[in-house]
Amino acid sequence: MGGTLPPVIAIDGPSASGKGTIAEAVAQRLSFHYLDSGALYRIVGLVGGERGVNLDNDLEISIISLNLKINFESGRVWVDGRDVSAQIRGEVAGAAASRVAALPGVRRALMALQRGFRQPPGLVADGRDMGSVVFPDASLKIYLTATPEERALRRHKQLMEKDSGASMAALLQDIRDRDLRDSTRAAAPLLKCADAIEIDTTGTSAKEVVEQVLHLYQKHQKTQ
Repeated sequence: MGGTLPPVIAIDGPSASGKGTIAEAVAQRLSFHYLDSGALYRIVGLVGGERGVNLDNDLEISIISLNLKINFESGRVWVDGRDVSAQIRGEVAGAAASRVAALPGVRRALMALQRGFRQPPGLVADGRDMGSVVFPDASLKIYLTATPEERALRRHKQLMEKDSGASMAALLQDIRDRDLRDSTRAAAPLLKCADAIEIDTTGTSAKEVVEQVLHLYQKHQKTQ
């Protein structure tokens, strides 16, 4: 792309901090494109597991990553012509995503794909390293967080709505395990950029957070 690149709002944060809900709503309000980078890793983890590949094998998982045909259409996720929208939201895919996301080769394989979502009029991207690695020149960088207990409660509510039982204790431990794995991995660890604005979503409604992000973006636009 020549000339000025379309603006990017990068929203990062730990698991169940509300990134996806907030990012998608902000994208809709601004009529921007939306990238759920976590979905890409969930897809790779899901397919790797289905094919019986060791999820810690960087080479094999990277090859899978390079050969998948992924499409986001009308709120659905398609992989090689198959709708995997429901499957990638399960806890198994989530745990697999955290493992494959720690592989340097996989992150490199998906980098170009993620950057390809940067199209006019703009993009809202959520993940773990959108502001730090994928879009370091983002117009606005947000770091969403919440207490582990709050995030476990949100995950529990989501699972209950799907009639999928899971104990709070197990979910809380899973959240803590993922936080540790995501923040200590060698490849693009989860971290808050120095130029990111942190928003603690504990006890705050999604609507309030969306308005806060929109206000910050509008404020940024006025200074350009």
